[in-house]
Amino acid sequence: MTLIRCIFTLFAIAMTSIAAAVPAPFDLAGPTLEVRVTRGNTTLPASQVPNLAPGDRVWIKADLPETQSVEYLMVAAFLSGSTNPPPEKWFFACKIWKDKCGKEGLTVTVPQGAQQVLLFLAPHTGGDLRTLVGAVRGRPGAFVRTSQDLNQAALDRSRLERFLAAVHVLNEGDPSKLKEAAPLLARSLAIKVEEKCLDRIPELQASCLMQGQEALILNDGHSTSIVEALTSGPGSDLAMEASYTPQLSYGYYSPYIASVLDVARIFESFRTAQYQYIPALASQRGDKLALTLNAAPSFHSPMSVLVIGLPAVESPQLPPLHAVDPKEIFCVRRSSLVLPVDGAPLAFSTGYAHDLTLNVTGSDGKMIALPAKADPIQGGYVVDTTGLGNAALGDSVHAALKGYWGFEPYEGPTFHLINVHAKSWELAAGDEAALIVGRQNTIHLQADSVSCVDAIMLKDPGGKELKVDWKTTRPDEVEIKLPLQGTSPGAMTLLVKQFGNNQADPIQIHTFADAGRIDGFSIHAGDLVGILKGNRLDEVASLGFKNNVFVPGELTSTHGVDELPMVAQDPLAVTSLKPERGIAAKVTLKDGRVLLSTGNIDAPRPAVTLLGMSVQPSASSHDSNILLAHPSELPQDAVLTFSLRTSSPAAFARDEIIEVTTSDESSSATLSFANGGMILENSQVAVVTLNPAKVFGGAAFGPLQFRINYKGVVGDWQPLANLVRLPMLKELKCPATPELACKLSGSNLFLIDSVSSDAEFTRPVKVPDGFLGSALPVPHPRNGALFVKLRDIPSVINSTSVVAQEIAPSADEAARTEVRGSAVPAVAHPDTGGAQTPP
Repeated sequence: MTLIRCIFTLFAIAMTSIAAAVPAPFDLAGPTLEVRVTRGNTTLPASQVPNLAPGDRVWIKADLPETQSVEYLMVAAFLSGSTNPPPEKWFFACKIWKDKCGKEGLTVTVPQGAQQVLLFLAPHTGGDLRTLVGAVRGRPGAFVRTSQDLNQAALDRSRLERFLAAVHVLNEGDPSKLKEAAPLLARSLAIKVEEKCLDRIPELQASCLMQGQEALILNDGHSTSIVEALTSGPGSDLAMEASYTPQLSYGYYSPYIASVLDVARIFESFRTAQYQYIPALASQRGDKLALTLNAAPSFHSPMSVLVIGLPAVESPQLPPLHAVDPKEIFCVRRSSLVLPVDGAPLAFSTGYAHDLTLNVTGSDGKMIALPAKADPIQGGYVVDTTGLGNAALGDSVHAALKGYWGFEPYEGPTFHLINVHAKSWELAAGDEAALIVGRQNTIHLQADSVSCVDAIMLKDPGGKELKVDWKTTRPDEVEIKLPLQGTSPGAMTLLVKQFGNNQADPIQIHTFADAGRIDGFSIHAGDLVGILKGNRLDEVASLGFKNNVFVPGELTSTHGVDELPMVAQDPLAVTSLKPERGIAAKVTLKDGRVLLSTGNIDAPRPAVTLLGMSVQPSASSHDSNILLAHPSELPQDAVLTFSLRTSSPAAFARDEIIEVTTSDESSSATLSFANGGMILENSQVAVVTLNPAKVFGGAAFGPLQFRINYKGVVGDWQPLANLVRLPMLKELKCPATPELACKLSGSNLFLIDSVSSDAEFTRPVKVPDGFLGSALPVPHPRNGALFVKLRDIPSVINSTSVVAQEIAPSADEAARTEVRGSAVPAVAHPDTGGAQTPP
């Protein structure tokens, strides 16, 4: 029962009124600390130590100005969990104004059993040490939580500071590069970037990207895993879940703001007439920690005590770095090799990962270590390849990032590299016909690998070199835009230079004059858009066909043949066209010339109308305890039956099929009379049966669409249903007091988007991305039922049938009494939104 009391006490603190939600910014410079950690014979600066271990020797020295007039007492305190008051011998005091401490600092050894470390800077009053020891031993859980939040806030702020510094550098150097670098910064540092900022002119992008700085920080699973070790035991579970409420990190605020709010609430409960506690965030500066405050210290009663969080005492949490694209191939001879990685923002924002190298094995078996440095602007590790020199390497090289994470050896992701070697270059099939002078042409150059291409130039028959635009489209192909507007037909040479090679590879090509060929025009009866085929169709201005005028759409070219969509200008006149072949057509070019051709009106494309549909749910759909509210919601393991009426052709043909796909067409199914997916009710109505689990498997979800296909001619896509995956809701336990949250248990809860106590979703609880827990804190059901939005269709509100079970009264009352005595602010009622004081 004591555990339950602690849980709801912490939760009551976390759910305090949000009237003054936005915390004061940490923009006030505080003192600087020098911190070094020694483990065995190795000493590292604090900026390279993500965690402490029992037996570590920690040296701390306050770097105060010589003019410092207030005498500060520095106290290092070790904690061992939220329910275990630390012994008094775990408190180490240092009188900074004394010569020994002021000059030599304080050295402490991490004791066995310690789990957290806090550092206090308190004005010397004579009873300050006893007051601090009594406060920490009296409520260890609150200081454990403080340690967690200070560490979380410091790690989150390190990402924000790194992002802002990078934006400043780019803005001062070349603002036009911000649009390209911003997505890489966002990916590397898990920072939210407003897309609308990148649509502005380069000079205004930086200021836009830096607005609302604290809200830019996104949740980072790695830093969370590091600081979660600061709380241990079952009493910590709800303390962590408290930060998942919308008032904290995943609803209204970013994780950084949530941590700062949490610390502020806890410290407010410790305020006395003599002391008040101020959080200090530590920014890494080599072997120094620069402290920043969000409130000016007071040297009158109540005097301010600065509280600083040091790394947790835990096993190392190695960064889950991985290659952005494990299949991508890189050129080992590239002068500045960038290896894109993500998954661990702290590797970019802190010095925890240090002395990293890319280890490359030569053909002689010797290992070559190339220095690697994390660069969020480029989105990965930048490797200095100058150390390769003339080393003998094979055509294909496998390499791995290695180094240290704090004191621990670290082996990072591996990469596939290739070396420069002779290549056989050739144009993609059909591109020879695209080499037409008088316009820009796009061709594709292929080889076994194009990763080492450094530059491409075009040399005309007179020896003049022309710059070309090119980009890699596949590991074995580059796309080249040739500027042939002012050139004459004849032989030309492409020069392809590779990294590490002084000589470019010459590739002979031949350009041609335009034949200006029109192959013909075709349109389906009832359509507004037809297709004109031929060559050099970029010069087409309009098309006259059956007394109708068509204008060009967007030109495409495949294997040297242009296809130009032609859009009718009078839709009413075109829709009355009947099938006919060999019709005269006039093509008007942009220079005024008119070319004669022919066109066809093909039979109307097949068309059907959805008459109705029915869902046959499975047993697991019932067991989910979710009552689907919209008829379009289709559980993944249910069976959907729908009926269609054909309008074109007049009767269903036996070889017509129905294609069903997800909206992104990543999963598809074909239903026909032959495979049993379609049955005729009569010649004009067909009944179609879809079993999503059978035809799509378990990976498909989201909107489904269908179309009719008759002999390769397809109809328009039409919406069908929304394929949803259902979590399993098992039980709902609620305390008797409606102000306190209920606990919803089940499996696959990450499939829930949000939960509310009412159907209007006035105060929803958002489920965070990547949530892996088996229980969620949720508000009390208002009328006996909870309402949920599913992640696969968050626009629909569904009710649930899980029945709330009331938790019997327990020692919670004593906990509430203790909370009242600590002057906890009013708690916002989850249903009414009104402020209420805990009983």
